[in-house]
Amino acid sequence: MIRKPLAVCALLACVAFPFATSAAEPADMLFVNGSVVTMDPDHPSATAVAVKDGKILAVGGAELADAYQADQTVDLAGRMLMPGFIDTHIHIIGKSRRAVSLENARSITEVQELVRAKAKELGKGEWIVGYGWDEALFAEKRNLVSTDLDAAAPDNPVALTRAGHHSIVGNSRAIKIAGITKDTPDPERGVIEHYADGQPNGIIRERSDLYLSFVPPPTPEEMKPSFVSALKAVLPFGITSIMEALSTIDDEPVGKGGLAGAQPRTNPTYKQFREIYAEQGADLPRAALYIAYPGAERLKAFPYKTGYGDDRLKLGPIGEAPGMDGGFTGPTAWTIDEYKGMPGFHGHAAMELAQADELVRTSRDLGWQIGIHAIGDAAIAALINSYATALDEKPVKDHRWFSSHLTMLPPLSTLSTMAEHGIWGAAQPNFLYNLEGRYNQTLEGERLQHINPLGTPLRWGVRMALGSDNLPIGPLHGFYVAVTRKGESGTVYGMDEAVSRIAALRAYTQDAAYLTWDESKKGSLTPGKLADMIVLDRNLLTIPDDEILQTKVDMTVIGGKVVYKR
Repeated sequence: MIRKPLAVCALLACVAFPFATSAAEPADMLFVNGSVVTMDPDHPSATAVAVKDGKILAVGGAELADAYQADQTVDLAGRMLMPGFIDTHIHIIGKSRRAVSLENARSITEVQELVRAKAKELGKGEWIVGYGWDEALFAEKRNLVSTDLDAAAPDNPVALTRAGHHSIVGNSRAIKIAGITKDTPDPERGVIEHYADGQPNGIIRERSDLYLSFVPPPTPEEMKPSFVSALKAVLPFGITSIMEALSTIDDEPVGKGGLAGAQPRTNPTYKQFREIYAEQGADLPRAALYIAYPGAERLKAFPYKTGYGDDRLKLGPIGEAPGMDGGFTGPTAWTIDEYKGMPGFHGHAAMELAQADELVRTSRDLGWQIGIHAIGDAAIAALINSYATALDEKPVKDHRWFSSHLTMLPPLSTLSTMAEHGIWGAAQPNFLYNLEGRYNQTLEGERLQHINPLGTPLRWGVRMALGSDNLPIGPLHGFYVAVTRKGESGTVYGMDEAVSRIAALRAYTQDAAYLTWDESKKGSLTPGKLADMIVLDRNLLTIPDDEILQTKVDMTVIGGKVVYKR
């Protein structure tokens, strides 16, 4: 059976019918002989898909090869074709001339080699920065500390941000420039770590600005090529749409939301995104931007709100920053019970409850969607209470607010409130893989077993969409954990939080599209929707668990254009 595009259905009373003429219709692309997982509940599977003018033209079986004459025919040879992944929480991180990339470092020695090379390139006295180190991946199985960086670059201040953005480590020169001593009290919302003798060890949780405010800012021109590269880098993972989680309006005109004296950042601003997409948007993933809350006055002055833009680039929610708490990479997540082995320590709130209420009400009144960061169970409970109170005061039709992360399982009463008010969770199951060591250090018992929950929220009626938060970016890690509940060690945590494979794919596709009001445009292979698709070398619905992470993306198609081919 061939399902015709919506325009044709409008002429034919929307009745599906088999192809009835001998003349083949023109198409741009034709995918045949595949295992097509459509994510369309009415027609869940097929073997062929036709594409024209950037949209799905028809979905069906072998008859499509006779029904359509395509400029390009792809023989899938049994491979899986599915909608592209939608990552609902990702950070596009640029790289300045001062930066070293640490995502692939597998030892402290490797980090030192990268820092040493950068010091030689820049010369003495120049700041060196970087992002992406993860102690769980290091052969030494410990955190970076100041003495490690002193050995690599004794004549340069160095500040390296951990993957996840919740911790940073500086060397002795950076510590001195920041004015930090053994007597420096913990900053507001942050924690300064120390060696056994009381001296600062270089690690600061949640307050990277204590170092980075001293780093000379890069120019927008310097950052732009790396922003483009970071956007293109998601395509080999099969990601066709993203929600970038930390953009700002700081460099908009003053009086229209902008901030006087705003400095360039390692995350692109809304203005920079507009420039990039105007130049080469057809070769990039579709994007919706979280906007960091700029304060009531600046947000009121900004002329746009959620949904402004087009199918390539648009504004998403007010979200991510400021958040309700930190994270377990700090660790500073705000928890109801104290941390394992840390009597009296519960992390802490990152903003006052009154501040959260003001943010929520202002965003509501100005017509913005909201998706605030909340990791710990105490933070999630506080955030949902703020959401629910604001919605009870002034109901918002089709608001699509969500709790960003939903990392811990909150009280069941909180889940009930979420379900009653239509508040979603935008989660990252891959955290259990990447942060397994941190979780075991800080949590135990049921809190550990229910970390990064999916099953329980869904059973309570809370809808869930998935993303990565760059830990790691590849959706296959999140899919793997969502269905197996296995950490990197192979240990299984709380199988009652697992979901079926089709449910996990839906949360990365059709349900993820819901967060940007795009469920009628993308997220399934349905005639009339955007032709955003990926080809995988094996079928995620049928392969053994241990093959999931071995799966390769063979092709990524956005709007009917091949933007990546392995």
